[in-house]
Amino acid sequence: VRVVIIKLADRLHNVQTLQYMSPEKQKKIARETLDVFARIADRLGMGRVRMQMEEQAFLYLNPKEYKRLENEIRKRLGKSTRKLGKVREEVEQELKKAGLDFEISGRVKSVYSLHKKLKKTKGDIDRVYDLMALRIIVNSKDDCYRVLGILHSIYKPMIERIKDYISMPKPNGYQSLHTTVITPSKLIAEFQIRTRDMHEFAERGLAASFHYHEQKSSKDYISGATSKKRSEVKGNGGLSNELQWIVQLQDVAQRLRDGEEIDPEQLQIDIFGDRIFVYSPKGDIYNLPEGALPLDFAYMVHSDIGKHAYAFRVNEKIHAFDKPLEKGDVVEVLTRKNSEPKIDWLELVKTSHARIKLRSQLRQRGDLEPIKNAEAIKARKSNEK
Repeated sequence: VRVVIIKLADRLHNVQTLQYMSPEKQKKIARETLDVFARIADRLGMGRVRMQMEEQAFLYLNPKEYKRLENEIRKRLGKSTRKLGKVREEVEQELKKAGLDFEISGRVKSVYSLHKKLKKTKGDIDRVYDLMALRIIVNSKDDCYRVLGILHSIYKPMIERIKDYISMPKPNGYQSLHTTVITPSKLIAEFQIRTRDMHEFAERGLAASFHYHEQKSSKDYISGATSKKRSEVKGNGGLSNELQWIVQLQDVAQRLRDGEEIDPEQLQIDIFGDRIFVYSPKGDIYNLPEGALPLDFAYMVHSDIGKHAYAFRVNEKIHAFDKPLEKGDVVEVLTRKNSEPKIDWLELVKTSHARIKLRSQLRQRGDLEPIKNAEAIKARKSNEK
């Protein structure tokens, strides 16, 4: 992980010095940065690095749209800053009355984040409620929920926009409470509530966790109830769930070294697509690509678990091999020693990790011919199509 972080720092420097390169190289580096490096930074929870990469890359890839959105943000901030300032004063008074130790600050949405959000709202910027948000930082997790209760007691919450990323963190480890409220003056305002350690992690991601490991004073975040549970993941050599996607990244790297061509769609599934959390019956958490199938889970736990699986029970009900898992599912793999993998299982896995383990087992049993080189790989892929 440290090596990846160093690579990201190097790429950030490159994208910040694009003005010294030819237009062709500017576009190439900007596209790579947006499609690959910014996504890896996001996977590592490095929000600040991700945002800087996205902003610089988008500026060079679509300068006209960048300037248009930048001007739109500036124009709208002028209208709402004064109203939001009044809301901030009201909130500060209520939090002081409650005896809370807190910091409150404004957060403006980045240009590229607005660009992505507008795709979801079909270009309607009036439906982007978090163009400017207020961030409240407190000392403890309990204080986060106290602040949430206070906000909902003085303003009307938009129930469908309440997000608890503390009890259920994002796949990259991000933790925070998000709520959107309507004030008596009909202003729609978004709040983010988190502890100081959560804020540091949101900004610096895994880079911050290395620092935390060395600083015992930050132990509260690392060993908190939720984080402790996250660290109890059994598969993938003990990797925490935020880092389980690195197993797929390692698989991709190995396949490239072996001369195999990588399908961009498979890369999207393994590395850059949306992720879900599922649970083992013991409460261990596993981080899988959205759309993953039960066998993907089994091989994520351990290759022998996948090898000897004969059925699956999800949320205490028998679950078909070809039915995708969903966020929050509790997955039990039913195994028996005499069960063996079948060749048609290759159609029942989505992740490269599971497919590689399964192919290896099938080859050992003589059900698949060993693949010696890149030409053989290409021929096999052609035949499979």
